[in-house]
Amino acid sequence: MGKNKKKILITGAAGFIGFHASKKFLDKKFEILGLDNLNKYYDKKLKIDRLKILKKNQKFKFIKLDIANFNNLKRVFDKFKPKYVIHLAAQAGVRYSLKKPLVYTKSNLVGFSNVLECSRLSNIEHLIFSSSSSVYGDSKKFPLSENQNLCKPLSFYAATKLSNELMAYSYSNIYKLPATALRLFTVYGPWGRPDMSLFLFTSAIKRNKEIKLFNKGNMKRDFTYIDDIVSAVVKLIKKVPKLKNKSNKFNNAPFRVLNIGNNNPVELKKYIKYIESSLGKSAKKIQLPMQKGEVKKTHASLRNISKLIKYKPKTNIKTGIRKFVDWHNNYLKNDR
Repeated sequence: MGKNKKKILITGAAGFIGFHASKKFLDKKFEILGLDNLNKYYDKKLKIDRLKILKKNQKFKFIKLDIANFNNLKRVFDKFKPKYVIHLAAQAGVRYSLKKPLVYTKSNLVGFSNVLECSRLSNIEHLIFSSSSSVYGDSKKFPLSENQNLCKPLSFYAATKLSNELMAYSYSNIYKLPATALRLFTVYGPWGRPDMSLFLFTSAIKRNKEIKLFNKGNMKRDFTYIDDIVSAVVKLIKKVPKLKNKSNKFNNAPFRVLNIGNNNPVELKKYIKYIESSLGKSAKKIQLPMQKGEVKKTHASLRNISKLIKYKPKTNIKTGIRKFVDWHNNYLKNDR
């Protein structure tokens, strides 16, 4: 059976971004095979509830699978024969990487290596995978551009993401595997992860518990709403990187790196005020020093992605937070 033009394999499909990406592509009539190991990094109920929504669509199939197991992953590729791969499975979180670095080695390095090899053997048309704004480290050259030379990630999580970019580039250069790395800038929105600040702050404020402000809240983040992210991925899937110079067999890779952000950094203190406003409730704050592995500011240059797909984020931070709080209130009715 030949490749279906609309077959996509999505890893991390039960995760925050994977769920929204799967949903968006299903709306576009793609056939999706979702993979996820459903680990216990955060409450599995949230992952299972996301999957329940996806499984209502007959074009979505799910397999529980750990991408660190090469043989199992290859069998899935061989049977499904995807045309495209969207790789979103990863051990996430800067802070968790300070405690459990080996977990990141298995998922983000071994797992990603397996995805690359299976994609190569399956001769897929385009691999899109998630990188992170954390690869920029504590760079002061704002807005952060894909053209910057990077070699000083501040956390092991960031180091694994930068390694993924290098690994994918080598596969593109040697095997001509078309690949796009997406440096995502603080993605937020409904169905978001419970370990991320928006979920943590919202839950704590509702329960009259204190929220932790690292660096006393003197940080800025380029918050990006989930719908803006997945809309960009849909446009990018068929924008396959091309060989630039076929006569040069060295350093000739169908590979690109793109920022996806909002190009509008917001102070953490203002961010919290928007949450308070949406909840109609004030936060109790603990002022703490800067945490290891964190950066003070992120600000994405969108020049390259805007040029490629005319990307322009549509959701401002105030609206995005309100939509998240509305979802949180509905999903966790007793969390008050």
